[in-house]
Amino acid sequence: MKKFSSCAILTALILTSNVQGQGQDDGSFYSGYGIGELSSFASSQAQALGGAGVGLFSYDYMNFSNPATWSRQTLVRVAAGAQFNRLHAQDARGQAERLINGNFSALQIGVPLLSTRLGLGASYEPYSRINYEVSTTGTLNADVEGELPFQIHHEGSGGLHQARIGLGMRISRWASLGVSADLIFGIAEEERRTTFDSADLLDSRLVRSTRLSGLTSSAGIALSFGGEDYEISIAASGSLPVTLKGTQALTLGESLDLDTLGNTITGNVKVPLRTRGGLSLRYQNRWLLSAEVRHEPWSSASSSLYFTGFRPSNLRDRTRYGGGVEFIPAGAALQASYLRRIAYRIGFYQDNLYISPTHGTDIAVTAITGGFGLPTLFFGTRVDITFEVGTRGSTNQNLIRDRFIGVSATLNVGERWFVKRRLG
Repeated sequence: MKKFSSCAILTALILTSNVQGQGQDDGSFYSGYGIGELSSFASSQAQALGGAGVGLFSYDYMNFSNPATWSRQTLVRVAAGAQFNRLHAQDARGQAERLINGNFSALQIGVPLLSTRLGLGASYEPYSRINYEVSTTGTLNADVEGELPFQIHHEGSGGLHQARIGLGMRISRWASLGVSADLIFGIAEEERRTTFDSADLLDSRLVRSTRLSGLTSSAGIALSFGGEDYEISIAASGSLPVTLKGTQALTLGESLDLDTLGNTITGNVKVPLRTRGGLSLRYQNRWLLSAEVRHEPWSSASSSLYFTGFRPSNLRDRTRYGGGVEFIPAGAALQASYLRRIAYRIGFYQDNLYISPTHGTDIAVTAITGGFGLPTLFFGTRVDITFEVGTRGSTNQNLIRDRFIGVSATLNVGERWFVKRRLG
């Protein structure tokens, strides 16, 4: 009997199986490749502006795409949110399935150590997500019993998370610098279950579990120039390459009973440099324009541990463009009507996945973003509603095209702490 790698099997299943094999609480097929579908969250404001946050200075939001912007803090800030995604996946034969899932966005904390001069930032957010299920059916030829139907289910779950802490400092009237320490860690699991209609054959369950962790650092710079009615910011940030050390175990069994196959394997995954550059323009506290470009040379990445499709021929350099516009009709006027104090946002981005199941083919991602920043009765606190609508991949070369709609809600709380009480 011929042996095939699980990468080849998964690719064949994705390219030939019915899309209806996907579960109702699953994500994109493409999250099954490499270390998963990459994720980042600068702020709910930046998310609505096409993710373009590297040049955004704000008193109302923490910006975790550039630690230099943490210098401009006046309030202690805590932000937390979640997102809901609806996915329509279609294959080259026109078969489709609608998928639904929800995810945690991020937890962000900012503390002004010296108001508008030195700020501390800390966050916990997803770095990558693995969430897919692919099913196919077939038959085995038996000499006596004839054809025996079977089903193969490929599932993936887990992913990596990132915890960060760092400082942003204003070193002059127009320049700020920032640095952070970043811990990346998590567990990725891939499972293959084979079930038979015949009671004479035992079902099997094969699970590959991988634990990864690594420490890296990020740095950023932001230059800000302006006058009475406007401010222009030019900024850049980057995260150093990181080697994620890991252990990988393979287990096999029937149903829920699993036995380890051989010894646990140790190895590493080399993740490349991540860079961002961009600018923003704020005018009369009403208009805000932001633009950004990111680059990650994933063609230089490597792994000594097994991940589906993680080989040089499948890795692609990732370049992402994004931008958007924010408009607040009332500007900074706190006495204006509620509708005039809402922040209205619209943006876009264009991206490509860092890994492709087909050699020489980029998996493109294009989306429109937008949302609202809703003021509350509490000074410094906003509720942000953000959406994105876009496509991922295509049905060319028997691939899958995703059409997705995402909606997220984030609570941004700001309070004034550490203020000495004055006696009258």
